[in-house]
Amino acid sequence: MADARLEVVRGDITTLAVDAIVNAANGSLLGGGGVDGAIHRAAGPALLAECRTLDGCPTGEARVTRGYRLPARWVIHAVGPVWSGGRAGEDELLASCYRAALAAAVEIGARGVAFPAISTGIFGFPVTRAAAIAVRVVNAFVASSDALDRVLFVCFDDATEAAYRATLV
Repeated sequence: MADARLEVVRGDITTLAVDAIVNAANGSLLGGGGVDGAIHRAAGPALLAECRTLDGCPTGEARVTRGYRLPARWVIHAVGPVWSGGRAGEDELLASCYRAALAAAVEIGARGVAFPAISTGIFGFPVTRAAAIAVRVVNAFVASSDALDRVLFVCFDDATEAAYRATLV
């Protein structure tokens, strides 16, 4: 059974008024396409300037910046794996990425956090598989901690929303 603190929503993560949003970042943290590019555009140039001071981020880890012009106070930049067929540790790297983002959220005192479908865009991770990993990791976290009041899985399209809703039952 899914925890009541977990929700699937359809929409644009850059418009959400939560404490922190998670960016599906690349290792440079300097912006890119998809969610990453949208977050950088919405936050404004100060986000890129702060990201330049972080010296990148390894896959499976996360870094935190301010949200600048976003409604969210913080951006947690989580670097998921590029899909290579499933035999290069992608599942564990994706799980690690979610755990790192959750730990970062707790560290900054966030009570509400919104996740995109990390690694499922240009990185090519299969959506259904990624949703199962994301929900499993977040469920385990909220079952062991009351640090977060609300976790949103923010889906941009029908297929992603369907995969998350099917997993979060």
